[in-house]
Amino acid sequence: MKIKSKEFRVVEGDKVNLNKWPTKVEPYYASKKQLKKMLRAHVKEMSELQNLLYASNRYAVLLIFQAMDAAGKDSAIKHVMSGVNPQGCQVFSFKHPSLEELDHDFLWRTARALPERGRIGIFNRSHYEEVLIVRVHPELLRAEGLPDEALDDKTIWRDRYRSIRHFEAHLHRNGTRIVKFFLHLSKEEQRKRFLARIEEPDKNWKFSRSDVEERKYWDDYMNAYEA
Repeated sequence: MKIKSKEFRVVEGDKVNLNKWPTKVEPYYASKKQLKKMLRAHVKEMSELQNLLYASNRYAVLLIFQAMDAAGKDSAIKHVMSGVNPQGCQVFSFKHPSLEELDHDFLWRTARALPERGRIGIFNRSHYEEVLIVRVHPELLRAEGLPDEALDDKTIWRDRYRSIRHFEAHLHRNGTRIVKFFLHLSKEEQRKRFLARIEEPDKNWKFSRSDVEERKYWDDYMNAYEA
């Protein structure tokens, strides 16, 4: 069964209201057995396309995953990309920036992790963190050591969006095809998943008190995603 990607696609220029987007859809499969069969077929197709990508050495593919905590970024990357050749695929998770990264412009750490032509790159979080968590917690800007004129509240976010658009347009012109995924979950579903991390021993390692603290800023994050 073909997945109708247009049902999940945000068209450039459209105003996004996350409340109007469902956090789940009707399954494309009747059973887990059918799901596994579909996944194997898709993985096989991706493997074949990966070989063509490598052989042509003209394009790179960059997959960007963004989401609130517990939305399933790690699982999506693990299960969907498990069948591709690891020699032609690289995954980067962007956590709190290092001192070296803070001493560069905000696009530097993602730019240096970009895939070469012929390869697939996967970003678990990305440069969008700089207009998400940093926008929700503007005090983080001070750690970036920016000059005072760059900290104007009236222009800084507009300028960062512009920088990101220009950055991605530059990558596209040079052969990198970018596909972005936002894993949408509700605040209630996040609560359930956090409780599972606490109550189920094999998930304890996933739990972080900071994740719970960030729930207080849920509405701020939604506004940042929609901006």
